[in-house]
Amino acid sequence: MAPSRGTQAIPRDLHVTLNSHKGPVNVARYAKGSAKYILTGGQDRTVRLWNANLGTEIKTFSGHGYEVLSLTVAHDNAKFASSGGDRAVFVWDVATGQTIRRLSGHLGKIHAVEFNEDASVVASGSYDSTVRLWDLRAQARQSIQTLEEARDAVQTLYVGSTYLISGSVDGHVRTYDLRKGELRSDFIGNPVAAVIPTLDSTTYLATSLDNHVRLMDMATGKMLNDFSGHTNESYRCRACFGYGEASVVLGDEKGLIWAWDLLDGKVMPPNPPPKAHHKVITWTEYHPIDAGEFITCSADGTAKVWKERTDHAD
Repeated sequence: MAPSRGTQAIPRDLHVTLNSHKGPVNVARYAKGSAKYILTGGQDRTVRLWNANLGTEIKTFSGHGYEVLSLTVAHDNAKFASSGGDRAVFVWDVATGQTIRRLSGHLGKIHAVEFNEDASVVASGSYDSTVRLWDLRAQARQSIQTLEEARDAVQTLYVGSTYLISGSVDGHVRTYDLRKGELRSDFIGNPVAAVIPTLDSTTYLATSLDNHVRLMDMATGKMLNDFSGHTNESYRCRACFGYGEASVVLGDEKGLIWAWDLLDGKVMPPNPPPKAHHKVITWTEYHPIDAGEFITCSADGTAKVWKERTDHAD
C-alpha cells in the first residue's frame, strides 16, 4: 500500500558503486529473502557476487565464453542460472562457484533466463525466437518443452506459479497458462524489452522500444496506464515497480533514472531526473523488501546501489 502522504519518492543517494567489471554490465539481480547480496553479469563474461551494503566483491564466477546477458537466483540462494552469448544456460552452485549444469539446445544467444518458484524448472528465451523449459530434477539434459510462437528474438521472461510471460522483438507479450495449455497474446506494437507482473498477477509492466512503459491488464490485454518522458528506442532497458508497487522506476538510454506514480502516470520529481550513469542503464531492480533501496547497472561498466540517506544508516 502506498503511504497516505502520497507515493514515496525513490531513493536518489548513491550508496555504493560496484565497478569490478571490465566493460558493460548487462544485468544486476538481488538475492532472495533479505536480499543482502547482489549478482551482476557483464560483457567481460563473468558473474560477480557482491555485498550490497559494503559494496565489496565476494566472488567471481567464470565459465562463460561470451557476454552474460541474464541472471536468475533460486529461492534459497543456493544456486543461480546465467545465460548470454554461449547459447547454453549455466546453472551454478553458489558455495563452490562451479557450474552444476550447462543446458544446450538454443540456436542463438539467450537473452533471458528465469527460475520457477522452487527452482525445479528454468526457462530460457533466445535470439532464436523460442522459449525452452528445462527440468532440473531430471537426469536428461534436453528441454522438456519448447514454445515457438514468437516471430523474433525473445528478450524477456517471467515465470509465475502457473503461467509464463514472454516479451519479444516481434512486439508481442505472450502469456502461457501452463496448467490449461492456453496462450494469450497482447500486441504492444514495438519490440518488448522487459515484462514484470504485479504480485497478484492481475497486471503487468511492459517496457518497449518506443519510449513508453505500459501497465497492462493481464486478463484482457487492455492498457491501464502509460508512462513516458524517458528515452528507450535502441537498447534493452527495464522498468520495474517501486516499493509497494505504488510507482514505476526505469533507468533509460541517457543514464537517467525515471520514476512515475503508478496511478496517475505522472513523472515524480525531479523532472527531468539527474544523470545517474554515463551510458545506457541496462537494468533497474528494486529491493524486494526495503522501501529505500534499488540497484541499476550500465554500459558504463558500473552497477550502483541507491539508498535513502538516513542518520541511523547501517
